[in-house]
Amino acid sequence: MAGGRRRGVRILIRIVRLGTRRASNEGLRLGTVRRPPRGVAKAEYARRDFYDVWVPELAPSPALFSWIKSQPITDARWGTYARRYRAEMKRPEARHLIELLAALSRHANFSVGCYCENESRCHRSLLRELLVEAGANVS
Repeated sequence: MAGGRRRGVRILIRIVRLGTRRASNEGLRLGTVRRPPRGVAKAEYARRDFYDVWVPELAPSPALFSWIKSQPITDARWGTYARRYRAEMKRPEARHLIELLAALSRHANFSVGCYCENESRCHRSLLRELLVEAGANVS
């Protein structure tokens, strides 16, 4: 299974919005969010296409999340947020998880996601970049 392929099927990570319908062959869905979905029973998370495994270590810290949500997101504010999120992801526990996911992306399909509607103003766009920088196969 060299080069991120398994019997003609490309192996990769998908970056998704949690709660949206799963793609065929998507595999395990990881929720890179600080909090579980509101009003949804834990037993329903996977069935309702939120996530199979919760990975809050890859979510922005509560302080950073509160900061970005406290005012409209301008380009300058987004730039500051991106720098701060990247700094948080340099912590050993986050960095090790990113490296693990990058390695796994060469052997299994899975997805990572967040609830935000607009990926371009969501930490998952930054997580996508970090995964690619770590050598992950990302769609």
